[in-house]
Amino acid sequence: MHVVLAGGGTAGHIEPALALADALRRQDPSVGITALGTERGLETRLVPERGYELALIPAVPLPRKPTPELITVPGRLRGTIRAAEEVLERTKADAVVGFGGYVALPGYLAAKRLGVPIVIHEANARPGLANKIGSRYASRVAVATPDSKLRGARYIGIPLRRSIATLDRAAVRPEARAAFGLDPNLPTLLVTGGSQGARRLNEVIQQVAPRLQQSGVQILHAVGPKNELPQVHQMPGMPPYIPVSYLDRMDLAYAAADMMLCRAGAMTVAELSAVGLPAAYVPLPIGNGEQRLNAQPVVKAGGGMLVDDAELTPEWVLQSVIPVLTDPHRLYQMSRSAAEFGRRDADELLVGMVYEAIAEARRA
Repeated sequence: MHVVLAGGGTAGHIEPALALADALRRQDPSVGITALGTERGLETRLVPERGYELALIPAVPLPRKPTPELITVPGRLRGTIRAAEEVLERTKADAVVGFGGYVALPGYLAAKRLGVPIVIHEANARPGLANKIGSRYASRVAVATPDSKLRGARYIGIPLRRSIATLDRAAVRPEARAAFGLDPNLPTLLVTGGSQGARRLNEVIQQVAPRLQQSGVQILHAVGPKNELPQVHQMPGMPPYIPVSYLDRMDLAYAAADMMLCRAGAMTVAELSAVGLPAAYVPLPIGNGEQRLNAQPVVKAGGGMLVDDAELTPEWVLQSVIPVLTDPHRLYQMSRSAAEFGRRDADELLVGMVYEAIAEARRA
């Protein structure tokens, strides 16, 4: 069996694809896996690092709005569809599993031409254009939010890295806090704006850090590799404030934390829910509003809170975050609510859907 994955561009598309690849290999170590990608995407690094074959095809960005460039898309798309077809023919693909992004639409259209079954996973509450089109031809559609608008969709969550999906935060907490130089017993706030950081979150947390420390809260703050680390003067007897450029062990960071202040990307929401970590979500103020939609279900379930970017101020943190962090019972209840909403088995559920699609195509 050979499965072709189409989900390049950003980590939000690539990580679920790689989690599925790992799950397929756990079930059948002989399965062939090829990931479609472009030379401009993160997949050029992430896919080979995980030991999977990467096949590059030309990138054809799809304009979000009508522009003169839209006229050139069909012609450019023909070439990249043909390139995707060549990959499917070479690998004798049994299925194409798409996660959105630049390479997904050519992958879907190539699979449709060749009669290869299509399985789609949509991570965001508001589907992207590629998955909207691809869902018309798909044998199976999986989604990460329970109220998705894609037709015939099955709610499974997002396939996660095993280090996250199997994380026992309580068991790992002593090791995690020691690894970051945190106090083993103090309430801990984790702050990160994602892989590149978020200026708004950084500015607010740096302003309010002394007040958090005075309230008995310690802080682990990933500022982003492109941002300057703040100068910190640790006061004797005060809880630590530990800024770092980047966290390469998010499992340890989640285990160390009692609560998180973060953006609301689909992967972030899925990971925090799966491990039962409550969060104050600050949706990105640009784009199509999908980050707010991503966070709303877990917030509604009681596993987090939402605040608009413009309303995130030091005063809001003092009034809304400190009361949670300093109330063990409330922390426990929010953690439990997040965990009950979260899905840890999406990778295995998606494997099952891939097998169903292949079996159905073989019977046809």
